[in-house]
Amino acid sequence: MKVTFLGAAKTVTGSCFVLESQGRRFAVDCGMHQGNEEIEKRNLDMSNYRPEELDFILVTHAHIDHTGLLPRLVANGFKGPVYATAPTRDLMEILLLDSAHIQEMEAEWKSRKRQRHGDRLVEALYHQADAQAAIPLIRTVNYGESFEPAPGLRVTYKDAGHILGAAFIELTYANGAQSTKMVFSGDIGRPEQLIVNDPDPAETPDYLFMESTYGDRNHKDEQNSLDELAEAVGYSYRHGEKVVIPAFAVERSQQIIYSLFLLFRQGRLPKDMPVYLDSPLAIRATEIFKRYPEFYDERMKEFIKNGEHPLRMKNLKFTLSTDESRAINETPGPAVVISASGMANAGRVKHHLRHNLWRKGASVVFVGYQAEGTPGRKIVNGAKKITIFNEEIAVAAKVFTIGGFSAHAGQRELLDWLTAFHDQDMKVILVHGEPRSQKVLARLIRERLSLEVHAPDYLEELTLEPGRRMVPVLDEERATPRVDWNFLMKDSEHLFAELKTRLGDVGAKPWLDQTEVRDRLLEVNRRMLELISEM
Repeated sequence: MKVTFLGAAKTVTGSCFVLESQGRRFAVDCGMHQGNEEIEKRNLDMSNYRPEELDFILVTHAHIDHTGLLPRLVANGFKGPVYATAPTRDLMEILLLDSAHIQEMEAEWKSRKRQRHGDRLVEALYHQADAQAAIPLIRTVNYGESFEPAPGLRVTYKDAGHILGAAFIELTYANGAQSTKMVFSGDIGRPEQLIVNDPDPAETPDYLFMESTYGDRNHKDEQNSLDELAEAVGYSYRHGEKVVIPAFAVERSQQIIYSLFLLFRQGRLPKDMPVYLDSPLAIRATEIFKRYPEFYDERMKEFIKNGEHPLRMKNLKFTLSTDESRAINETPGPAVVISASGMANAGRVKHHLRHNLWRKGASVVFVGYQAEGTPGRKIVNGAKKITIFNEEIAVAAKVFTIGGFSAHAGQRELLDWLTAFHDQDMKVILVHGEPRSQKVLARLIRERLSLEVHAPDYLEELTLEPGRRMVPVLDEERATPRVDWNFLMKDSEHLFAELKTRLGDVGAKPWLDQTEVRDRLLEVNRRMLELISEM
């Protein structure tokens, strides 16, 4: 069996592993590459994917970093079946259509800008028609029921405990008179996570492809997170102001609703404090979550049995239209507003921040990772002012950062899941993680479990031979993205020119925001380091 790593190799996006054996060629996941411009160029090149030669695709779960290139594969000739659980299929439909809309809007914006300079128009990565064409290809599978997408290849989906419908995949294929077993973890969830079950145990494979997103750190527990959320709610309620929660549409928004339901039951969410879910995508995702109660964990099922549905709490209001969204900030008094995007860099949440960030007594609660350069990261880092819609907004609201809502297993939980396997000859292949987290996790696995660990590079080809022998092959020239030095220098010059204009005579500028200056310089530094590390 030959495995080619087309993504999630020393990165956390673009998850795609192409497997070839006995004339069959198929993929596990087909995620979108996200990050700096050089990384995102990988989305454009279909020559490594060869979509028309793929027999089928096995999808672990609906997140865009695991599914977001499917419409582009379809547009370039892929016609085979796509296997996924039923909730994953429904979530993929709304997420891929939303992603296609974003691709079209970004291409239109870039094209208008290029037209003014007489340059060639930009083509969207894919269109909504491509996303719509992909959905009928999806065939649903059930947890624990084996099937054969090709002769001699047996596949079983098991609950990964990550988001609704997420799976890890057990794959067994004939290897002469013997059989070889592989497990692709997808994204492993956390024990005792809200809504979904704990990850299933897996049968010990010959090769384990395991995510390593948080291989270098652990998460806070649920109770600490709930207490911090209650503190934010209480603070703004006492001051008659809003609690603004930037949250991703799928899984995180539903977790926050569930958490607020728990606070309501405990008397820590006032009965007269409305909760608004102000994101059309999050609202559609929540309706899908309601559609699949059989995928809930026992705790949530027990609430529903007793007449209390955590996603139907009395205070909860859905605001689909822009008029309804606008009315939230026109209505005086305290409220909780859950809105996208999770990093506050797009969507309706920017309007809520513009209306509330400057208000003493308001709260802003961050419940997910904030990438460098985003408004969310600047606020978390202590910026006194940020720019929203070309207007400088003072940061006077109380800022909370709650790290316990992650749907990814932390370091301890990854090691616990791995410890359940009982074979010293099993090979561990770390994927879906940055180099630092993989290095830390690999060291712990070797020290504590005495297992062989390998962290593949982008475009590496790994041959799995009889006797559990791995033979990696890497074409450095193909694997390393070209450094676009002209782009880098122009971008850096633009940033430094902006800083120079912004700073002017430092001594004459008492308003100078040192935090913002630092963030901008760090952004330049980060881009340089990312490109250099990929050389």
